[in-house]
Amino acid sequence: MQRRIAHYLSEHLDEAIFLSSVELAERAGVSQPSVTRFAMVLGFAGYPELRQALRPLVLGGGGAGGAGAPQESLLRGAIDSEIRNLAQVRERLAAFPLKELGEQLAATEPLLVLGLRVSCGLATTFAYYARRIHPDVRLLTHGGSELADGLHAARRAGAEWLVAVVLPRYPTEALQALEYAEKLGLRVAAITDKPVFPAEVVLDAPVGDRLVFDSHAAPLALAMALVEAMADAAPLRTQARLEEYERMTDETGTFLPGDLA
Repeated sequence: MQRRIAHYLSEHLDEAIFLSSVELAERAGVSQPSVTRFAMVLGFAGYPELRQALRPLVLGGGGAGGAGAPQESLLRGAIDSEIRNLAQVRERLAAFPLKELGEQLAATEPLLVLGLRVSCGLATTFAYYARRIHPDVRLLTHGGSELADGLHAARRAGAEWLVAVVLPRYPTEALQALEYAEKLGLRVAAITDKPVFPAEVVLDAPVGDRLVFDSHAAPLALAMALVEAMADAAPLRTQARLEEYERMTDETGTFLPGDLA
């Protein structure tokens, strides 16, 4: 397996530095885990780190003379990949139970949202907007006993659903939290990049992995679609809460008036 990967890299390095681990596995005729293991055998944390180390061999160093067009090509390739990811979500929208899930989430109080480590950012964004239209959204972004306490307290307060954002790399604590949530009787909806995931409802969208760190444009779009579905499920409450929020921000001067342009 490792010889196949090494051979493909040696023969197609200029192309391989733009491939995801899944794409490289397909080209080399191996499994995706084999690509990850290959990178780790070489001393890297994973394939993205190996790919980043190989890029200067093709694109040149990052000095003043070598950063221009190759770097732009790299960024364009990353953006093109994200556009394809978004297009994939758009084509699959009808397959996601957004309407039904939005109704369930709108009706549960409190609503739990979980996101650990890199998933914290998207979970925080989802919770921020969900709070504009939902009376009680509780965000969990810390692991350990504090996480278990939050799940238990919310369940005792009447929570029925947990929205979990679990993106690569997948924290062990996040999966343990989902197991505990199910033991408590919570239903779990996961925003992730894997179509097969241990949750009652799975909203999966691919992540962009062409740069040093993953980007999450497609999962973010799916999360915003879920907030929209929650808003549509309770239109009168949504309108009332948004109007109340606007009055509050006007009174407190939360935002600058008008455009900054």
